[in-house]
Amino acid sequence: MYKHFLKRLIGFLGALVAVILLSPLFIFVMIWLHFANRGAGAFFFQTRIGKGEKPFKVMKFKSMTDERDEKGELLPDAQRLTQAGKFVRSTSIDELPQLINILKGDMAFIGPRPLPPVYLPYYTDEEAHRHDVRPGISGWAQVNGRKNITWQHKLECDVYYVQHLTMWLDIKIFFMTVMNVFKREGVGVESSGVVSLYDTRDVQRPQYLQK
Repeated sequence: MYKHFLKRLIGFLGALVAVILLSPLFIFVMIWLHFANRGAGAFFFQTRIGKGEKPFKVMKFKSMTDERDEKGELLPDAQRLTQAGKFVRSTSIDELPQLINILKGDMAFIGPRPLPPVYLPYYTDEEAHRHDVRPGISGWAQVNGRKNITWQHKLECDVYYVQHLTMWLDIKIFFMTVMNVFKREGVGVESSGVVSLYDTRDVQRPQYLQK
């Protein structure tokens, strides 16, 4: 009952309350990033894959400018990442707009992190089960190393979560996430907001996914 009904209901009500309570912070960060990003906007949208392999637009606060070089190409991430952007990433404030994704039904508070569609052909049959549930703002992989574990281990954590999903596991992950945020553990920078199994400008498959 929790997996198929209560989890969604609790997530919706929790996200609704959070959006209302955090609306002053939302407005402040939106204005701050608008100027810090030099007119590039305060939000970042990217297509990710959700439950049932259905694509959706994930929302995050934008932490980079859109500055380009003389050839019209975006400057390296390190040069475009602003001080404001570093702060919202290190505190995980950049994830807050995903509360809207939860309200829409695209995501949940807890679940496997949603990945871009470019990776779909490379999952094994077992790894593909990560799409049996709604993706989450945080998940079992995120509280077990996040950026400090291999991609294979992350996918294994995602499958473990799907196979053992209970209210108590979600509660455990929630409180572990809160602790990690306050300690700023496992917090890193995703290149251009993209979770990289491999360089998307290269058609090579990730080494461990090669068959």
